[in-house]
Amino acid sequence: MSAHPPTRPLVAAPAPAVHRHLDVDGVRVFYRESLPERPDAPVLLLLHGFPSASHQFRRLIDTLGSRYRLIAPDYPGFGHTEAPAGFTYSFDRLADVMEGFVQGLGLDRFTLYVFDFGAPVGFRLATRHPEWIAGLVVQNGNAYEEGLSDAARDFIALRPEQEGARETVRALFTLSGTRFQYESGTRDPERIAPDGWILDQYFLDQPGRKDAQEALAFDYHTNVEQYGRWQEWLRTHTPPVLIVWGSDDPFFPEPGAHAYLKDVPEAALHTFPTGHFALEEDLPGIAPLIADFLDSLSGLPDLNGA
Repeated sequence: MSAHPPTRPLVAAPAPAVHRHLDVDGVRVFYRESLPERPDAPVLLLLHGFPSASHQFRRLIDTLGSRYRLIAPDYPGFGHTEAPAGFTYSFDRLADVMEGFVQGLGLDRFTLYVFDFGAPVGFRLATRHPEWIAGLVVQNGNAYEEGLSDAARDFIALRPEQEGARETVRALFTLSGTRFQYESGTRDPERIAPDGWILDQYFLDQPGRKDAQEALAFDYHTNVEQYGRWQEWLRTHTPPVLIVWGSDDPFFPEPGAHAYLKDVPEAALHTFPTGHFALEEDLPGIAPLIADFLDSLSGLPDLNGA
């Protein structure tokens, strides 16, 4: 055995993680949780978007999960979570289940990562329990009308009684619609692994899932109606905020990122020339920003020892 040190750096191993379920009022919530080296590691609650689930955070969990406790649940109607027959799909109900999930895990203080649908779910949690929120990471999660593209506004305005509205909504639940959400706005579509949209489509095609997603699509207007309340929460509680945003998102364009600065002007804002699922193409740039942000909140030394 050589006494000399290795001539190349060791490769960092992915963080260990567990995959569990937690019962919340009859909903069997699936979640992923990293196993950090420190038992008191800072907690980051990852709230996914449409049409995805907690699997969208697998690479982030691999990258940061040894240093921080990353927890990523699937909402009812998404991923591996199982909801009972008759469950009412609305953003209020998704937030109810996530509120019960947080309480079931015994979390009382954490940083919240909100992306896409995670923003309306997460802001509901924040306004119900401001004492929970140590910090906020926003990644293409909208809380301002400036962040709605014309296409998004038209979609949100649809109502089920309108002629052709259901067909318009259901067109988004096809494989081509799902793939478009991953690839649109990216610099290089070849860097976007197909696994994400294929797995998303698998779950969308499960019995009852398209009905659930249709109900949420027609409920989305309730989120826009609460933007003022969420903005007031930001102004009143002034949480530390990190904004990382795919600037070529066709649904939530870059003005939605800058709008946060009206209410939390000290927020750190970083844009990336990519699409809606910014982590797919820009994880190497985004992950260190999240790590630095979590370290600044917890008092840990940064990863570079500075």
